[in-house]
Amino acid sequence: MARFPLLEKRLGYRFRNAALLDQALTHRSYGSPNNERLEFLGDGVLGCVVAEELCSRFPQLSEGKLTRLRANLVREDSLHDVALALGVHEFLRLGDSERSGGAEVRPSIVSDALEALFGAVFLDGGYDASRKTILGAYAQALAKLDPQGPTKDAKTRLQELLQGERRELPEYRIVAVHGAAHRQSFEVECVVAGLGLSATGSGTSRQRAEQQAAETMLGKLVE
Repeated sequence: MARFPLLEKRLGYRFRNAALLDQALTHRSYGSPNNERLEFLGDGVLGCVVAEELCSRFPQLSEGKLTRLRANLVREDSLHDVALALGVHEFLRLGDSERSGGAEVRPSIVSDALEALFGAVFLDGGYDASRKTILGAYAQALAKLDPQGPTKDAKTRLQELLQGERRELPEYRIVAVHGAAHRQSFEVECVVAGLGLSATGSGTSRQRAEQQAAETMLGKLVE
């Protein structure tokens, strides 16, 4: 099995079983065994470690605020940022369908691989090792946390703003879908009919596009 010493150095963890590291970096388009099961495991380990760390850092915060902080840290955008900082995308094993045209690797694939790496560390070294690895990877994101700042995503903040003003809730409509089925990008329009306003957003998933459109709409409403 291939070794990835640079990635192990960045993670701060050396695998005893190199096959687990190899599997964590293997997308299903490349072959089997792939990283889907490790991703499932890593998602659970990540959620547990982040929840434990937040409870330790912010003993006075309510359950609701802790939940929103955790959701913000483990969502795809945050995972993608952490994965890019580690250079996970540099080591992925992808099939031709995911490397066609020299395009960038989809954020969802990179994010899933990071969760798979966390799962692989858990299987290889146990909870303490995975906790140390996750906290190291998330060190900057955790240091920047503001428990009093906005922890809700853009769609939630937009909905609450409109509800507070007794306005109609926004509607999200897909304007266009670009690319092949395995590499799609979405363009979404956010419409607040009662105010005669609309805003657009784009992303590699409908959810990401909707969040971007909602963020743009928020900017219009608070101008």
